[in-house]
Amino acid sequence: MRKALFLLSTLLPSAAVAAPDGYFDLLPGITLETGDTWISEGKRFRLYGVQSCLRGTSYTDNHGKKRDCGEASLAVLAAYIKDTKPVCAPVAKKDNTAYVACYANVGNQRLDLANVLITSGYAFAALNSEGLPYHVPYAVAEQLARDKRAGLWQFEDVQHPAILLSREVIARHTKANQ
Repeated sequence: MRKALFLLSTLLPSAAVAAPDGYFDLLPGITLETGDTWISEGKRFRLYGVQSCLRGTSYTDNHGKKRDCGEASLAVLAAYIKDTKPVCAPVAKKDNTAYVACYANVGNQRLDLANVLITSGYAFAALNSEGLPYHVPYAVAEQLARDKRAGLWQFEDVQHPAILLSREVIARHTKANQ
C-alpha cells in the first residue's frame, strides 16, 4: 500500500495553497446529487471511473434495519470533501457532465479521492458497456475492499450498482423490442 501511495504521490502535482493550474478546489457548499456527482456554479461534475451506490437502493445494517445505500455513499463523499478539501481536474466531458480526477491531502500524503472512496467501501469501480472497468486500478481497489468487507461490503445484501444498472438496461431493451 505504501508503494502505491508513493507512486500516486509522484504522479500528481505537488501541494500548493491554491489549486494548481488546470485544477479547481472542491469545497463544501456544492450540491451533491449522488456519492459521485455534484453541481457547482451551475455545472455538473462526476468522479471519473467511480460509481456510487444508487439512491433508493437499500442494504440491511447490523441491527436489521434497511438503509438507503445511495445516501450512505453521498454522506461519505460529503465527509471527505469537508475534511480533506480536495482539488480536481477535468479529464473528460460527455453531454453536460465534466468527469474529473480529484486528490486530497491527508497528512503528508496525497490521495486519489476516487480510490479512497472505493477502498473505504462506499463507492465502486464504474464499468463500461462491456462490463469492464473504466480504470482498472479502481477495480483492484474494489476487490480489496470487498475482501476486507470494508464499508458497505460488510452488509450481506449490498449489490454492486453495475448489476442493478445492467438489469435496468436489459429490461428497457427487452421492452423496446417487444
